[in-house]
Amino acid sequence: METIFKALNDPARRALLDSLRRKDGQTLTELEEQLDMSRFGVMKHLKVLEDAHLVIPRKAGRFKHHYLNPLPMQEIVDRWINPFLQPQAQALSALKTQLETSMPKPDFIMSTFIDCTHDALWDALTQGDLISQYHFACERVKGSYAKPDDEVTYLFPDGSRMLSNRVISISPKTRIEMSFHPTWGEDETVSRCVYIVEPQKAAMKLTVEHFDLPADHAGISEGWARFLSGLKTYMEKGSTPRFSEVLAS
Repeated sequence: METIFKALNDPARRALLDSLRRKDGQTLTELEEQLDMSRFGVMKHLKVLEDAHLVIPRKAGRFKHHYLNPLPMQEIVDRWINPFLQPQAQALSALKTQLETSMPKPDFIMSTFIDCTHDALWDALTQGDLISQYHFACERVKGSYAKPDDEVTYLFPDGSRMLSNRVISISPKTRIEMSFHPTWGEDETVSRCVYIVEPQKAAMKLTVEHFDLPADHAGISEGWARFLSGLKTYMEKGSTPRFSEVLAS
């Protein structure tokens, strides 16, 4: 065991093993050409590898060929590495499978780049009084996003409710996941949406992801386009745009 670890504890010997792994059965001359050392130096390193049974020499005519013998290393792996790594590896594999199967892809994604500060964008996304400045259909928005279970309600000009969002999880200035409960029209299916805020070199990037949308969600997709356009205009120009409404109470 010690001879194996000693043999592996040298970059030149590891390079020889790598070379034999790529092309087995090389001669001393072939191996010498790949290392910046004398022929005698390569012979010394090969002798250490042979003593550790990691390399097996075989003479054919005037030439000696060297073959990689991985068995000693496999025995080390089986005895000392696999017993320690196997539970963790199995757990990681199970976690990977769980994440891949439990994280559905969004039904809708939209991104925009906004010339503003990080703090200003976060405030505009989370404060109801600011949202009401640029929302395309609602001049009054109640509530704010600060912690799980916080609710924000969007109200039409006549006071009726258009939409409510309830915070599921929040990472300050980075991500908000919330339920999306529309109350217009006939379909009030509750879905889930996410804001992702990412600082860029010269702007802020805002991405909206929407999950579990009903089959016909053209109106919701159009609404997000108008929402983000209004937000961008508000942040960059300071105006309070009211892009054409697409929803009615």
